[in-house]
Amino acid sequence: MSILDKIEKYEILDLIKSSIKEDLGGYGDITSRFLVPPESRSSAFIICKEKDGAILSGIDIVGYILEEISSEANYKKLKEDGDKIKAFDVVFTIESKTKALLAAERTFLNFLQHMTGIATYTNKFVKIASGYNVKIADTRKTKPGLRKLEKYAVLCGGGFNHRFGLFDGILIKDNHLIAAGGVKNAVKAIREKIPHQLKIEVEVKGYKELDEAIESRVDIIMLDNMDLDTIKTSVKKIKQTLSGSCLIEVSGGITLNNLEEICKTGIDIISIGAITHSAPSVDFSLEF
Repeated sequence: MSILDKIEKYEILDLIKSSIKEDLGGYGDITSRFLVPPESRSSAFIICKEKDGAILSGIDIVGYILEEISSEANYKKLKEDGDKIKAFDVVFTIESKTKALLAAERTFLNFLQHMTGIATYTNKFVKIASGYNVKIADTRKTKPGLRKLEKYAVLCGGGFNHRFGLFDGILIKDNHLIAAGGVKNAVKAIREKIPHQLKIEVEVKGYKELDEAIESRVDIIMLDNMDLDTIKTSVKKIKQTLSGSCLIEVSGGITLNNLEEICKTGIDIISIGAITHSAPSVDFSLEF
């Protein structure tokens, strides 16, 4: 992950503000309002409590949220996004008005736990796939409004981003093929209209569509929800015909249990929706 991938505060400021408002409403933390003196200040730290450790993601978001709630908060990052952390590692320290700290706690922990969960789960796939020179990529199966953060977390875990949305990459999927009348028609229509530098990717589910995609000489073929034997046969067909001019992607039904066997088939990319939509949260807590 490059420093260029870092998420700046201005990029997600609306999301931060809406998340704070969701928790505090128009009245704030009523428990702290009646319990904590206005002048009270506290020191605290964020600790990882995940017994197997994790790959950190979202540490900058913690600071962004603190800044929005209190301009007087002082904090220090002890770890960076992408770092491998162990159980009981302290990742962040804070000194602030107690009320502000309590008001920010759940919001920043929610982001940190979710994003670190994605980075950690992604990294489990990456560690297996990297041995076969296969890239692990995400999909558009993200939670509404959180796509930027979730795709960033994938990068923190060593994965790669597939297209961000419908606007930045051509992927002809099954319903496109039905609407266009098949692979050949769809590719021909697209190729006549797009700028020359754009790549064309086609999703295929069987040999008929695969043969048409090969004949159309597309740039990327996605083998969607195929069993292992069908993947092996499809990869052989593509490589015999298109040599190295076509990337081969596999998607659908990929788990940590079947990942290695799929990597062995000679593909280039595996796209996995589960790394964003089904990653378990990582346990962090704020300790005073």
